[in-house]
Amino acid sequence: MGSIDTPENAENGARTLPSATDAYATYEGDKNGMTPRATEMTLPVESEAIKKRKASMLPLEVGTRVMCRWRDCKYHPVKVIERRKIQSVGSIDYEYYVHYTEFNRRLDEWVKLEQLDLDSVETVVDEKVEDKVTSLKMTRHQKRKIDETHVEGHEELDAASLREHEEFTKVKNIATIELGRYEIETWYFSPFPPEYNDCLKLYFCEFCLNFMKRKEQLQRHMKKCDLKHPPGDEIYRSGTLSMFEIDGKKNKVYGQNLCYLAKLFLDHKTLYYDVDLFLFYILCECDDRGCHMVGYFSKEKHSEESYNLACILTLPPYQRKGYGKFLIAFSYELSKKEGKVGTPERPLSDLGLLSYRGYWTRVLLDILKRHKGNISIKELSDMTAIKAEDILTTLQSLELIQYRKGQHVICADPKVLDRHLKAAGRGGLEVDVSKLIWTPYKEQG
Repeated sequence: MGSIDTPENAENGARTLPSATDAYATYEGDKNGMTPRATEMTLPVESEAIKKRKASMLPLEVGTRVMCRWRDCKYHPVKVIERRKIQSVGSIDYEYYVHYTEFNRRLDEWVKLEQLDLDSVETVVDEKVEDKVTSLKMTRHQKRKIDETHVEGHEELDAASLREHEEFTKVKNIATIELGRYEIETWYFSPFPPEYNDCLKLYFCEFCLNFMKRKEQLQRHMKKCDLKHPPGDEIYRSGTLSMFEIDGKKNKVYGQNLCYLAKLFLDHKTLYYDVDLFLFYILCECDDRGCHMVGYFSKEKHSEESYNLACILTLPPYQRKGYGKFLIAFSYELSKKEGKVGTPERPLSDLGLLSYRGYWTRVLLDILKRHKGNISIKELSDMTAIKAEDILTTLQSLELIQYRKGQHVICADPKVLDRHLKAAGRGGLEVDVSKLIWTPYKEQG
């Protein structure tokens, strides 16, 4: 499962590329709310003993824990994941790839030595011993929280597989991408072909998703590319929003490129090279320049487990706008058209579960508020296309269901429903079903 809608701030790392007129603008001081240049300071002179002690620590070993200055100009605890040599005047220095232990892996990055506070260096401790000592100091609740963080999106992996996955993907290979009018900082490793190993930035055509190493290559490509929207059938248009259905078998290169792109923002193990088995639903914002991808979800053409969604992503520049909720709702509208119940592919990450639980809560409680008389879980499932198990777990988590005389009974007090609906938040953009023109895959051809 992938990203839904995470907070849009510095962590998302997306910025609109400047226009030609302001591309060479320089910042001269405290303008437009930007931080003014730092004033000169007289720093205390370090003693020779301190200098020698710090020099003896270098280069820092992989596994070292130290405080690091982040983009908020504050120091945060990090763990050194990797190091590499860099040439400097008259000597060989190192830069370090660090994981901010307070934050998600998406913020891991290469840092210079001057960003690290060497006075805070902790001795490298054997991981197993450290984990054992730490676990003795933590309460059961704290340990569960840490465990959940470490296996986010990887609940299907055993400990050995998880370590292998984290080792293989520990260092981000692509730092930024350019997609349309946005330059976006990436979050995770993605297994691009070997010839792109030396690239820190990739340039994507926002319509066909071909990627290049240099800006000039993209500019030449854009003159030849005749696409102004994703390849495939437009199955939905409402206002400026469009949804395109792409068959992975008919558009194999596009499907593979989409997986490469998505993996930069999804921290899970599976990347589907065999895209033939999948349908991709690309959500776009449309204007006079074309249809610009804001997110997507994929689903198997034939799922024995009734999965109606395999992977979901809202691109960072478009998050916190309700598109993730829209994509979830859209997947259920397709299930209704198919006459089936649906459920997202397991395992769900913690963010994925939170988003789905919010959707299920809003849909189910809205029906319970309007419905007069008794209603069964089977009837709720038929009305919403939500799988009965998901309905049961959702209502149980809200303490709206009781087990009496061998059957589950829904307890729907209006005040309690209102309180839960308020806690679930807004539903986001609504799917106008009248604008959906779509034939289920099994009926095509």
